[in-house]
Amino acid sequence: MALSRRRSDRRIDYWPGFVDALSTLLLAIMFLLSVFVLAQFLLSREITGKDQVLNRLNSQINELTQLLALEKSNTQDAQDSLANLQASLSAAEAEKSRLEQLLSQGAGAGAAADARIGTLSGELDNQRQISQRALSQVELLNQQISALRKQIAALEDALGASEAKDRESNTKIADLGRRLNVALAQRVQELNRYRSDFFGRLREILSDRENIRIVGDRFVFQSEVLFPIGSDVINDAGRTEMKKLADAIIELQKEIPPEINWVLRVDGHTDDRPLSGTGRYRDNWELSSARATSVVKFLIENGVPANRLVAAGFGEYQPLDTAGTDEARSRNRRIELKLTER
Repeated sequence: MALSRRRSDRRIDYWPGFVDALSTLLLAIMFLLSVFVLAQFLLSREITGKDQVLNRLNSQINELTQLLALEKSNTQDAQDSLANLQASLSAAEAEKSRLEQLLSQGAGAGAAADARIGTLSGELDNQRQISQRALSQVELLNQQISALRKQIAALEDALGASEAKDRESNTKIADLGRRLNVALAQRVQELNRYRSDFFGRLREILSDRENIRIVGDRFVFQSEVLFPIGSDVINDAGRTEMKKLADAIIELQKEIPPEINWVLRVDGHTDDRPLSGTGRYRDNWELSSARATSVVKFLIENGVPANRLVAAGFGEYQPLDTAGTDEARSRNRRIELKLTER
């Protein structure tokens, strides 16, 4: 009665303010998580769009590079043709000069020379026209190459700007990730605080016995407290202790905010002695699982929500003591309770 009166006084003086502060902190955390999720969505859309733009830019650059190579090849061909035409023109002019000299040297060769000179003059005019067209083509190709180079430079600038935006987006994502990690760490610390409070209450309401103790972040019941040897049926003494445990869980869940998705994990463990295989259970796996399930079902029958409980069997494969003695085996036969996140 005195213990109940002290708890009631403590709630009046302490818990309301604490719960208000905790609610405010949780609202802030939920707000930060919502902002992070929204930012992640927006940044993902932006990065996806940028990747598409980058792919299009790279494709255009490849096409322009191929066109530039083709135009360079055409320009080289035109330049080669022009050089050939100029060589032919030079040869024709040399022939014309030679014939004119022959004309001046003898009248008898005059008629033939005149005919030859007329032919050469026509060829020279034709060659000049061809050369002029070749020069025009070369000039046009040079202009096209210059335009292609400008387009490639513009695309490279756009690509550089897009990469800079990507780096900025990655920096923002990393910053949001760090903030989320901080928020998650705060939630873990908060759950650890409730776990510490839960274990403290269990110390108060459960009898201070050697076979009921805390090991790390788990509350440990030796199997002999709860079950007969080789059985998964909770004995009378064990039902009394488990009823106290159920009351403590029901009281604690009223104080844990609904945003914390907590569960109480009930782990069954056995020693390393193999079962005969002729009884109800073939091996220690089945026995440890059945005992954990029996505790879970008992807690549900006494008001603990089923969605807050998990049963797991570990057989003999997670021992506390590997000495191989009877005392070590007794310590390894146990039920462990752990308050954790789902």
